[in-house]
Amino acid sequence: MIIAACVDDAMGMAFNHRRQSRDVLLIRRLLQRAAGRTVWIHPDSAVLFEAQEAGSVRAAEDFLQQAGSGDICFVETAAFASWADEIEEIWLYRWNRAYPGDVFFPISLTQGWKLAEKTDFSGNSHACITEEIYKK
Repeated sequence: MIIAACVDDAMGMAFNHRRQSRDVLLIRRLLQRAAGRTVWIHPDSAVLFEAQEAGSVRAAEDFLQQAGSGDICFVETAAFASWADEIEEIWLYRWNRAYPGDVFFPISLTQGWKLAEKTDFSGNSHACITEEIYKK
C-alpha cells in the first residue's frame, strides 16, 4: 500500500478539526501520479474527488483494510500507524507553512525511509506545494 497525505511543516494533518487537504490541483496531481491504480479513501474524503475524473477512486469505511499492494490510500485523519509494515511508499504533500495541529503524521521518515523524489508545484490554495515521495 502507498500512503498519500497532506502535511504542514510540523507534520500536522488537521488543525482546528479541519483537514489540510482541500486543494483541487493537489488532488488532480495525486490522481495523475496514481495513473490508473486504485485510490482508496474514507467516505468523508469523497467531496475532494467529486470534481475530478476519478474512476479509480474507491470509498470505504475500512479503506485501509481493503487496499492491496500498489494501491494508494489517501489519509486525512485516519489512524494508519498500525499498517506501517504494509506501507511500500509514502507520498507527502507539504503546504510549506505551519498551522496549529490536531492530528499529526504518525510515521517517522527518519527510520527506514528515503526521499526518492521532491517536486514543487502550484496549487489552487497555496502558491507552492511540495510533493515528496519516500521509499523503503
